[in-house]
Amino acid sequence: MSSIVTDQGLVHYEAYGCGPPVILLHGWLGSWTLWLPTMEALGEKYRCYALDFWGFGESGKKRTTYAVTDFMELVKQFMDVLGIIAAPLVGHSMGGTTSLGTAVRYPDRVRKVAVIGSPIVGSSLSILLKLAGNPSIGSVVRRNLGLLKLGLRLYAPIVTRAPEKWWPMLEKDVSSMTVDSFFSSINSLRRTDLRPELHKITVPALGVYGKRDVIVHPQQYRPLQAGVPHARIEIRDNSGHFPMLDEPEAYLDIIRSFLAS
Repeated sequence: MSSIVTDQGLVHYEAYGCGPPVILLHGWLGSWTLWLPTMEALGEKYRCYALDFWGFGESGKKRTTYAVTDFMELVKQFMDVLGIIAAPLVGHSMGGTTSLGTAVRYPDRVRKVAVIGSPIVGSSLSILLKLAGNPSIGSVVRRNLGLLKLGLRLYAPIVTRAPEKWWPMLEKDVSSMTVDSFFSSINSLRRTDLRPELHKITVPALGVYGKRDVIVHPQQYRPLQAGVPHARIEIRDNSGHFPMLDEPEAYLDIIRSFLAS
């Protein structure tokens, strides 16, 4: 296990492989573990870094806010500490939203940006995620974490075609996060709208979306395509919110070709 100290807390990360750096950013409720198969597949050609956002996984949990903009700053600080001048960013869900925002804020630090099932506009989140960011609903969930886990487990087969892979990761990740990071991050995500600044992204961009996504509206590729006309868009007919679990071989082919192009 590796970690660095940033201005706003400890950041845990894992690294694997040799070659130019690639930074992998997880989504809401997740951690670096989602990226393990991706790191193993890319490790022959790239040095992959998968980090935990503040409040998630093994990273620090003493902050008062866990906004998407905070995570953009985290990426920059992470690169500064490790001496990474610039690198491609690959993000899933909230991690992809963070990746795009980082490319806008720090264009000289991002060589390419790939997003997977990521919301461009927070209103595209499913009703369940929107409710999770509601303070009154959140206060009820705070007192019933066991009920939340049960609901997520029952929901797993709807979210992905590989619930047996996703649920064990999710159960561990939910147990390790704080109540504040749980609600603050999703509340920030549902208020996010990247459309006004997408035109600032000039680096190669990729959007991968699953037609069966029940977490983020699958047509979120449209505002991405409108804001970044040169973006490569990949629509997966048999994937939901987790193409890396639903169609792993096809997903890896897409990521490999994008990084190599």
